[in-house]
Formats: sequence, C-alpha cells, structure tokens
Amino acid sequence: MENKIPAVEIYTDGACSGNPGPGGYGAILKYGSRVKEIAGGYRLTTNNRMELTAVIKSLQELKKPCSVTLYSDSKYIVDALNLGWVKKWMAAGWVKGDRSPVKNIDLWKKLIELLKTHRVTWVWVKGHSDNELNSRCDRLAVEASKSGRLEADEIYENEST
Repeated sequence: MENKIPAVEIYTDGACSGNPGPGGYGAILKYGSRVKEIAGGYRLTTNNRMELTAVIKSLQELKKPCSVTLYSDSKYIVDALNLGWVKKWMAAGWVKGDRSPVKNIDLWKKLIELLKTHRVTWVWVKGHSDNELNSRCDRLAVEASKSGRLEADEIYENEST
C-alpha cells in the first residue's frame, strides 16, 4: 500500500499597527473536514515579519510531511518563493540585487528549513477582497495585534524595518 502525503490548505495573514509597531499573525489550516485557527502577536514588529511568522507558525503545526497549498496576500512572500528570489539571496550571501542586505533573514532561514519537510505551492490572493478565509486570517491577525497578551519584541538586533 502506498503512503499518500496529506494534502493541507493553509491561509495566512499578518498585521501591524505602525511599521514597526504592535503586530499579529493569523492562519487557518484545513485538512479534509478539520479546520484549525492559530494566531499570536508581538509588541514591536513589522508587517513583513508578521506575514512570514504566520507562514512559519502554520507550517510548524503540521505533524508530518505534507503537500501544502498556501494562500497569502503577501506578494513579498509569494513572489520571493515563486520567482526564485530567496534562492538568489541565499546564493549571494543574503544580499539583494541592489546590494542591500535582505531583511528578515532569521525568518527566511526558519522558513527554508520547513520547506525541506513540506512541499508547498504558493498562491497569492488579493487582500481585503472576497476571499473569506484570507479575510478571517486578517481579523485573527488584527485581533492578536491588539490583544493584551503580546509576546516579546520580535525585531532582531540588526534590523529596524
């Protein structure tokens, strides 16, 4: 009997009030009829860090290798992976084509490790539109950013935006 890799759908979003400022992430994981929502927030972060954190936290929820269709309204993430920017950044020592350093290297590295386990198809969805699950993720992220239970600061030492 063949072991079939589980197919999972994930929707993610990040939010930030100020950039940097308090931020949050939200994600919805769907496997068959099962649905799980996750969210969290940080006292001082950026929108792109929350977008990446939503993806990372959702992939970390998976207990075994999965085939994932991941929906995000972040062109930053979807284009970086679909257009091969991340591979170019890594090959260039985490420097972009304009010779500026790549931001959020710590999170990109975490994501790359997770991509060694899961096969992910990246799908961009228009934010704040008619995609019900993306809109739900946005509400989760905004609520998390405003909650009184924000985690420690999420900006790391050599990055301010």
